[in-house]
Amino acid sequence: MTYPDRGTAGRALGGVLVRLRTADPLLLGLPRGGVPVAAAMRRIIGGDLDVLLVRKLGVPWQPELAVGAIGEDGTRVLNPDVMRLTGVTPEQIAEVELLERRELERRRRVLRATPPIPLKDRTVVIVDDGMATGATVAVACEVARLHEPRHLLVAVPVSSWEALQRIRLLADEVVCPLVPRQLGGVGGVYDDFHQLTDDEVVALLHPPEA
Repeated sequence: MTYPDRGTAGRALGGVLVRLRTADPLLLGLPRGGVPVAAAMRRIIGGDLDVLLVRKLGVPWQPELAVGAIGEDGTRVLNPDVMRLTGVTPEQIAEVELLERRELERRRRVLRATPPIPLKDRTVVIVDDGMATGATVAVACEVARLHEPRHLLVAVPVSSWEALQRIRLLADEVVCPLVPRQLGGVGGVYDDFHQLTDDEVVALLHPPEA
């Protein structure tokens, strides 16, 4: 099974989650690839559309291993177990955070035309175009939890089995229609998996008629 593009994948997810129409959901696309998926879902289930701008704080000598995460509003979460096992120091974390906050600020300037929509007491749906390791979505869940949503749901068109197990520990609910026996990469299940530009993402978030 493959998806022609991210929009088709989003419509498939929307069909699975039609029940959310009455919940006035807040769909949070993870830039960049999660935004077209979330935008297509919204056309089916309604609600609000926004982005969740987060950055992973990687261990300096092993960047893929997250020691924590930051959100655009100053939120920060740290994993004490990773800190203990790796021996990373607060000073090293601060250096990584400085760099990641610069990139977070750049994305905020480019993608945001209005302040973030509050998550508190909302049915929040974190959306990405797929999960291989689940690292980015895990970071998003941890940051979103700090804002006290009523229900936190993760929706992705495709995921590895391992990533699903990881995210089920962090979200109230996970929806994923396609879990291949082996997932070499998220892009492999899309016919069109082009690298989205900032302009494409902005157009989806802030269409001219909006």
